[in-house]
Amino acid sequence: MHLMAQTPLVKVGIMSQKQIYYSDKYDDEKFEYRHVMLPKDIAKRVPKTHLMSETEWRNLGVQQSQGWIHYMIHQPEPHILLFRRPLPAA
Repeated sequence: MHLMAQTPLVKVGIMSQKQIYYSDKYDDEKFEYRHVMLPKDIAKRVPKTHLMSETEWRNLGVQQSQGWIHYMIHQPEPHILLFRRPLPAA
């Protein structure tokens, strides 16, 4: 997907080692997307074998509105969680 190339991952500035970073939302014709960057101490608890349920990512401390789905594991950077949710019908 080429959308990530169009959206900066990290805003310029210093990110706390213990802070969860939430990207701005971006979309295509079907979905709204966002990515969440976890600090190292939390990232160690991310399962490597499956995509997380909403309960699992909330238990890690990720806070966002309902409807977001952890849809992909980005192998080069497993501390970055990729989420999407369907756009509302027009």
